[in-house]
Amino acid sequence: MSEDIKAEIDREESIIFATKFLEDILSFFGANLAVRATTDEDVIELSVPSTELNACLIGRNAETLRSLQYLVSMALCSKDAELTRVNVDVAEYKKQREDRIAEKAEVWIKKVRDTGQSYEVGLNAADRRIVHKVAQDYGDIETHSEGEGRERRIVISRVSVSE
Repeated sequence: MSEDIKAEIDREESIIFATKFLEDILSFFGANLAVRATTDEDVIELSVPSTELNACLIGRNAETLRSLQYLVSMALCSKDAELTRVNVDVAEYKKQREDRIAEKAEVWIKKVRDTGQSYEVGLNAADRRIVHKVAQDYGDIETHSEGEGRERRIVISRVSVSE
């Protein structure tokens, strides 16, 4: 018996597998689409072009999109893939949403700077990350998250100056 039998698929094979797996799922929806794949650190970014099926593939509150992402990720896990984190975007839905959240974050930060009062808003984890990232560009602003689960909120405030 060989001691070092490894079922793991390497980084490049992980990307190829994830792309093909998602294309196969899309074909069940009747969409024969070429999925574009890139990587961002250890995350496989899968981009599905725009079609008449956008609404169906994205779903209400992007639930179908998250489900597609989960299926691809679990398939990679079952193959013991080197890369298992996946981000699926359909017709740049997530990119456009990220831009909208970033714009809102700018408004919230301006409000905090103008009033000196903290601002709290309930957001999902992905949206909170966007706000944290935008806030990093401001030396006088800090952010942190409070609460648990669906009640988790982001707090934007001025940096407290301690003497």
